[in-house]
Amino acid sequence: MYRENVPTGFKDGFLWGGATAANQVEGGWNRDGKGLTTAEVVRKADDRKNFTMSDVTKESMAEAIADKSDEHYPKRRGVDFYDHYKEDIALFAEMGFKAYRMSIAWARIFPQGDDQEPNEAGLAFYDRVFDELAKYNIEPVVTLSHYEMPLHLTEKQNGWASRETINDFLRFTKTVFTRYQDKVKYWLTFNEINSTTFGFTGSGAIDAGLSEREKTQIRYQSLHHQFIASALAVQQGHKINPEFKIGSMLARMQTYPATPNPDDVRAAQQSDDANLFFTDVQVRGEYPEYMNRFFAEHGVKIAMEPGDEAILKAGKVDFLSFSYYMSTVTSAKHAGDTTMGNLVFGEKNPYLQTSEWGWQIDPVGLRITLNTFWDRYRVPLFVVENGLGAEDKLTADGQVHDSYRIDYLRRHIEQMKEAVKDGVDLMGYTMWGPIDLISASTSEMSKRYGFIYVDQDDEGNGTLKRIRKDSFKWYQRVIATNGEDLGEE
Repeated sequence: MYRENVPTGFKDGFLWGGATAANQVEGGWNRDGKGLTTAEVVRKADDRKNFTMSDVTKESMAEAIADKSDEHYPKRRGVDFYDHYKEDIALFAEMGFKAYRMSIAWARIFPQGDDQEPNEAGLAFYDRVFDELAKYNIEPVVTLSHYEMPLHLTEKQNGWASRETINDFLRFTKTVFTRYQDKVKYWLTFNEINSTTFGFTGSGAIDAGLSEREKTQIRYQSLHHQFIASALAVQQGHKINPEFKIGSMLARMQTYPATPNPDDVRAAQQSDDANLFFTDVQVRGEYPEYMNRFFAEHGVKIAMEPGDEAILKAGKVDFLSFSYYMSTVTSAKHAGDTTMGNLVFGEKNPYLQTSEWGWQIDPVGLRITLNTFWDRYRVPLFVVENGLGAEDKLTADGQVHDSYRIDYLRRHIEQMKEAVKDGVDLMGYTMWGPIDLISASTSEMSKRYGFIYVDQDDEGNGTLKRIRKDSFKWYQRVIATNGEDLGEE
């Protein structure tokens, strides 16, 4: 569409803010009737290079259920947002947040997942949180499923591997859509839905001990059930409140070909398709043809019921949200050095710096991603996770000087602005995570993302005191100027 006037910056009403997940901040894991979740049986990693998110077996799950402490399961304690939510939201408001992305812990509302009636104490907690956000005119952006399915559904029916879980999920979504229809406008169905193809964390299905072919089958079948659940939830939510905006959420795996060799270019294209498959289904409302060959070559047979394709078409999302932390390189022969990243390992790009955790820092990749999404889908976009995990240190006078975080965020916001000038329709930016929290991949506290330091170590020791870092005032100014002032403090 031709327009004479090119945007010069972020639109009025841009949703600046931060993002967290209940299982990483909330705590209160055994209070007020809450049930145990899949996140709360994942042990803390002994080595920060070893992700433990999907390392769950029937034996390890039974051991976790028998353990009534949070010593080995830090996500049970989070950073006690459950008791500190008023203080934390006041700090978000001080920064000027327009939006706060959070999740509702499904097991706080339906402790077993298949309960016929909700837990009123859980519903009342989120009423208090949403009321507190409203006091400061902060829009909640609510993720319905963020790696925290009720554990009973794994025990009973192996999580999303069972089609029964769709109805359990829809009972939950109907309850929260109805309860909070006047308090929440923006919803996301599944966090980083592509994580389901990595196993337990996303699927809630134990597949340890199965062959690779069997694992692939169960993971993609679980994913299909989530696609159907998401599409039905979109229709359900729009019926309850036509003003709802309900989006998908993808972990973006931006990749580049290692060389101009056509084999490398094709390998990178295939890697990109494998990442965009999820949003192709949720935004376009159908399975893309290129996946047919993948399924055939990997022995995957998706069990679809009559009407499933119509459900996907009718339940397309309103917008596309995503996480973006890093990029990787793809080659046909996989001969390069590898680097760590969000959910995946990839080949190293010699032109990029890396974080303390080995994640490649690529601000321009965010602009590339935004343009790729906009060109492919033509729906509003929302960056709901982007941030730098670092081992922040308190100075002798109790300060945190995190100029490295300011630099990381500034360079990514600059590239977002360039994408807006390119014509991308960008709704907002909720960086991960505004307050220090428990790491998703390794359950450690040392990997800090926040503008707000929390006095707690990896073993759970500390006062839980909240301390503003240097980046706190910087982000405050960014929001106040709608992204125009990105200078250092």
